[in-house]
Amino acid sequence: MEKRYRVLQDIVEKELSYAAHDLDHVMRVYHLCLILAGQREDVDTEVLIPAVLLHDIARAKEDEDNSGEIDHAVLGAEMAEKILQDLNYDPDLRQEITHCILAHRFRTGHQPESIEAKILFDADKLDIIGATGIARSFMLAGQHGERLYHEVSVEEYLKENIGENGRIKDASKHTTNLEFELKLRKIPDRLYTEEAKAIARKRVRFMELFFKTLVEEVTGNK
Repeated sequence: MEKRYRVLQDIVEKELSYAAHDLDHVMRVYHLCLILAGQREDVDTEVLIPAVLLHDIARAKEDEDNSGEIDHAVLGAEMAEKILQDLNYDPDLRQEITHCILAHRFRTGHQPESIEAKILFDADKLDIIGATGIARSFMLAGQHGERLYHEVSVEEYLKENIGENGRIKDASKHTTNLEFELKLRKIPDRLYTEEAKAIARKRVRFMELFFKTLVEEVTGNK
């Protein structure tokens, strides 16, 4: 990794403090981005690499915000703009990088337009499914005091614990099996690149088997 990217990495590491959204996550997404970019000639790594390194820089600030008003993609784009400006990045390049950051999550309302933004979006979502996704889900579950498993219909849960802004009202009522049913199993259909969709389908199949086994064990059926 080039020296200037290591500077960005050091800046990001100081901002991230949560196990599921730490530098390890950033670097997994970084490597997934390189895989998805592959031999494509239409990807500008001078946009993609800074974007992936900075994409979650405001995550800790969102997690610490009890009001629910902070969107880490929006704030992260603002923070990245200032960082990149201080590092003398070209204005046009800054704009392309911050677009990737702004559009990397589902709820911002900003759709990825460039190939770099689409790759970052896809790689970030791939890291929340498969074996890694299961591990991260349980890390977050433990952090918020969630139960191991909760048997409730998705419709009932949506009414009682999901706000109009799409955020969970009471984290202690959330569980990993609900996260899978509500969001994670749908990810392959929401990705942009064919390479990512293929990886996602494989990872979701693994999760389906895991949660099927979990239900059998916790309900005493096996």
